Amino acid sequence: MILDGKCPTGPIETSWDRHRFESKLVNPANKRKFKVLVVGTGLAGGAAAATLGELGYNVEAFCYQDSARRAHSIAAQGGINAAKAYPNDGDSIYRLFYDTIKGGDFRAREADVWRLAQVSNNIIDQCVAQGVPFARDYAGYLDNRSFGGAQVSRTFYARGQTGQQLLIGAYQALSRQVKAKTVKLFERREMLDLVVVDGVAKGITCRNLVSGEIESYWGDAVVLATGGYVNVFYLSTNAMGCSVTAAWKAARKGAYMANPCYTQIHPTCIPQTGDHQSKLTLMSESLRNDGRCWVPKKKADCDKAPGDIPEGDRDYYLERKYPSFGNLAPRDIASRAAKEQCDDERGVGPGKRGVYLDYQTAIDRVGESTIRERYGNLFQMYEKITDENAYKQPMRIYPAPHYSMGGLWVDYNCMSNVPGLFVLGEANFSVHGANRLGASALMQGLADGYFVIPYTIGNYLATVKPGVVKDDHPAFKKSVEEVKAQIKKLLSINGKKTVSELHRELGKVMWENVGMARSDASLKKALKRIPQIRDEFWNNVKVTGNADETNQQLENAGRLADFLEFAEIMTKDALHREESCGGHFRTEHQTDDGEAMRDDENFTYVGAWEFKGVGKEPELHKEPLKFENVKLAVRSYK
Repeated sequence: MILDGKCPTGPIETSWDRHRFESKLVNPANKRKFKVLVVGTGLAGGAAAATLGELGYNVEAFCYQDSARRAHSIAAQGGINAAKAYPNDGDSIYRLFYDTIKGGDFRAREADVWRLAQVSNNIIDQCVAQGVPFARDYAGYLDNRSFGGAQVSRTFYARGQTGQQLLIGAYQALSRQVKAKTVKLFERREMLDLVVVDGVAKGITCRNLVSGEIESYWGDAVVLATGGYVNVFYLSTNAMGCSVTAAWKAARKGAYMANPCYTQIHPTCIPQTGDHQSKLTLMSESLRNDGRCWVPKKKADCDKAPGDIPEGDRDYYLERKYPSFGNLAPRDIASRAAKEQCDDERGVGPGKRGVYLDYQTAIDRVGESTIRERYGNLFQMYEKITDENAYKQPMRIYPAPHYSMGGLWVDYNCMSNVPGLFVLGEANFSVHGANRLGASALMQGLADGYFVIPYTIGNYLATVKPGVVKDDHPAFKKSVEEVKAQIKKLLSINGKKTVSELHRELGKVMWENVGMARSDASLKKALKRIPQIRDEFWNNVKVTGNADETNQQLENAGRLADFLEFAEIMTKDALHREESCGGHFRTEHQTDDGEAMRDDENFTYVGAWEFKGVGKEPELHKEPLKFENVKLAVRSYK
């Protein structure tokens, strides 16, 4: 099937304005008749629920955490992009649009990216009005810093805790609507099924994570804002509760999974120290503004203290390889460059899987106090974890799984191929192509929640009659029975391996074969191993406790069951895409100097997969990508 993204035609500069004007409206009195379910309360979900409530819709919002404020958006550190051009350094909406298209290696929709760049400026105004404490310069104006993939300073930030501050802003807007009774908040609920009636999304089935009760909720539309899936690698920078479950349950009910092989490896993470770890720690990309990445030029120097290695014996490899962007090369390129140094046996630290991020030059230039102002909390976090003072010696960093560019397929209205199912933020595939630029995740989440879905969901709801299907429909009873049956099955296996053991096995297979570098042989190896782990899971997993109580083992088992199905389709997507682009690096497809080599003739499309069942071949649907405003070109940062 050739998919239609329903993108506006005509001049891209006016595309979003025209689309909004041409969209159908729901009048204020009728908005009160509609109920919208929002799953996820991070930046995308929290902003969407707050804004839809403010507009007058009845909203029910769900999160698996004990508070909407605990959404994983709080973990974003470095900043949020916007094209305000405050530093007067040549930025513009078009340049942000261009950088994002190029940064995604020409694998994103132009219309979606233009809209993102256009509304980015509104986001900053909205957040300032909410009281978000963005950094300011000496005169009191909003400050900016640079991020990877850009030669301008367009990133607004709040020290190293930008995501947390933005989420507090969205949370207070959400809390206002809870008080106004336009939003009902359901914490400690995990979505375990999408209820589809006659091909249309009409509700969800959840497990109450405190009581164990299985609950159904009906809605005239369902909005998924449930984040990404990189915990398929087991070790990642994501919170341990992050999973593919909500998106995968939608995929099992017919929603297409687009570009699942596009995963981002973040270059600036604290290296793994052993098998005891259950997650990895992100050090913000903003640190590469002032930090310089290097390794010893000679293998013999790798065991020396960094201060004992003379300047002339240091290889500042990003500055050497990418002089135009230097240490602010995009994440996929910087990650592969770090791996390249370690593969050359010039890595540092335990296990030799690390590179230095050195601040001495910046401290000599602007002083330690200035560096403390910019990154103090990040340096504190690094010292707590490593017991090393990064003001006195370089940080050690190494790439780690971080973000999903792929996700559920959506059209320009953020609606999936299942009518009534909308998908926002990291859970959809829409704007980042094959690689996300730093500080663009927060931008997308808030753009989708505050400024896109309020218009596009109205265009859909204006065509449906409210409250036609409620939770007394037979489809809800069937959904509850299916969820209970799976829970019963998980608890009855009574095997010998823990969920964590099996998840670690899957993660190792995915990282080694479907991680930073992929090949035909490694992907086929993974496709042979994944079903074996899945079979062992369903025959030998041990889930303790019971269903009628708080049971994290049961929660984790359900999430791993979904990862074991999703991992296969992710790997098949990587195998079918015979090119290298962004975070998808096939070793067979690289230039002589090791850069990614795209195949625009055969792969300039979105690959959207339709799940057909376990053990059955998924069906690939394609949405062709057209580039009319940015010319397809070799992506170079040299």
